[in-house]
Amino acid sequence: MKYHLLMLAAFTTVLAACSEPADSENKKQAESPAVVSSKHIRITDSEQIRRGKKVFQQNCAICHGAKGEGKSPAPPLNGSGHAWHHSSQMNRRTISDGTKHLGGTMPAWKDKLSEQEITDVMAWFQSKWSDEIYQLWYEKVESKNK
Repeated sequence: MKYHLLMLAAFTTVLAACSEPADSENKKQAESPAVVSSKHIRITDSEQIRRGKKVFQQNCAICHGAKGEGKSPAPPLNGSGHAWHHSSQMNRRTISDGTKHLGGTMPAWKDKLSEQEITDVMAWFQSKWSDEIYQLWYEKVESKNK
């Protein structure tokens, strides 16, 4: 049961990162590197983010909304939901394996999307997170799962 909840949570995280920048400041953040902490530099590869947006629009937006804002039952991926509470590893697993085996509705994407496409989608939705959310995620979640 705990594994199922973790997988569902991971799925939510993956989906939350798929929204458009809310304003020019968020857009600028997505296009230029920003130091998040003294130990970690936020990846902001604009080409990777562009590719991720395209993959998201073609495959994920129908359930998660065009801007990753979420639609029932698909959760937001844009930083406004719970998705950022999960590690990259968990988000990748959720995208790859889906959540149907856990009682959720997300299909598995491992046979449709390449590892690079999954990485790009994750970069795109994380580019929608504020620096504050990204820093919290990195320090409280991601760094503890390495």
